[in-house]
Amino acid sequence: MKNIVLTGFMGTGKTTVGRLLSETLGRPLIDIDSEIETATATKINEIFATHGEPRFRQLETDMAIKLSSLKGVIISTGGGIVLREENMTHLRRNGYIVCLMATPEAILSRVSGSDDRPLLKVPNPLQKIYELLDFRRPLYEKADLIIDTDDKTPETIVEEIIAMITFSL
Repeated sequence: MKNIVLTGFMGTGKTTVGRLLSETLGRPLIDIDSEIETATATKINEIFATHGEPRFRQLETDMAIKLSSLKGVIISTGGGIVLREENMTHLRRNGYIVCLMATPEAILSRVSGSDDRPLLKVPNPLQKIYELLDFRRPLYEKADLIIDTDDKTPETIVEEIIAMITFSL
């Protein structure tokens, strides 16, 4: 049984949709960022601050390789997992890639007030979201399924995922 791999920019709903998808399908949910924090006994913010983004990206790749060997799970990735093609190659080997998308304004609205977004600790977070999305969009668009999450409930998104991938799993 193939994994369902949720990708997309921060604030697009990967964690919320992943939990609901897990409950609905009765499959375990594995969050890559949480797995990294557990394995390193360090928060993602601390990894970025102490060791920098390159170190975090390597930990992310190591975890993607490890999790890609599992079967029948739902994997929620960090927004930057697509930055290394090898991550997606590993995750796609036994997974169906679903990308959740949202407008920059919706993303900012969803993540504002959150202190655990190291890439948005800048004077103009909306501008940073636009920049990051512009760069990452072609990578996100390589997903097997892309779902716009603006103005949709998590339940509606889960229904769309299940309807679209039932025949692929």
